[in-house]
Amino acid sequence: MGRGLDGSVFESNMNIHKAVKALSAADPAMAEIIKRAGPFQPPPSRGDPFGYLAQAILFQQLAGRAAQAIHGRFVQAIGGRVTPQAVLAVTPEVLRTAGLSGNKTASIIDLATKATDGTVPLDRLGELDDEEVISRLTTVRGIGRWTSEMFLMFELGRVDVWPVEDFGVRNGWTLMHSLPKMVTPRQLQLEGDRFRPYRTIAAWYCWQAVRVLRGEMVLPDSTSAGAPTARTATGASGTRVSAPRASASRI
Repeated sequence: MGRGLDGSVFESNMNIHKAVKALSAADPAMAEIIKRAGPFQPPPSRGDPFGYLAQAILFQQLAGRAAQAIHGRFVQAIGGRVTPQAVLAVTPEVLRTAGLSGNKTASIIDLATKATDGTVPLDRLGELDDEEVISRLTTVRGIGRWTSEMFLMFELGRVDVWPVEDFGVRNGWTLMHSLPKMVTPRQLQLEGDRFRPYRTIAAWYCWQAVRVLRGEMVLPDSTSAGAPTARTATGASGTRVSAPRASASRI
């Protein structure tokens, strides 16, 4: 399994051109978005599963600048390196002083504990199938299916993930097909079957559809460990964070 979701890793996992051609053949509306959005260009993997997941927890329900500030204080509080051992070496009070809420403190400690005891085997996640990865990650307090799916896509580089609860994917699908109302997760789950085994790439083009058709980007931002943002497009990769993120405490 490839380590991260970047071009070279995808080339090692599959032929991108073949995948895009298959998506275009499966859906004329998707084909039009692919033509207008350009080449598939996902963000690179961090190559740091624990750091990714810790940052995903910290960024939940926070705006970009506030989240970055708290994350910076968190890193400093645990000695500069984000590892399970570093987290478990400090007291909960140290984490709270860094700005973490009680719930996030408990979640970070739970993640570190389960990474250490093997419940979440960080060094072996790449060997597990998608549903097993999700099953392991969702044992951690504060991590739900959505965060697990973003981890699969953006950290492990899995090519057939279809995050039907993601607002950006639903919004992009609705826009590209000119639907009168937002597609539901259940409806989207069925629609995704035609894109197997390349649903990760189909999801990426759904995010791109929002930029192409509305001039806004709703795309999990690799700098925020997958937290969903809407970015005002300034070209192929808009940068200004301006939108709400998922509101669930377990995402």
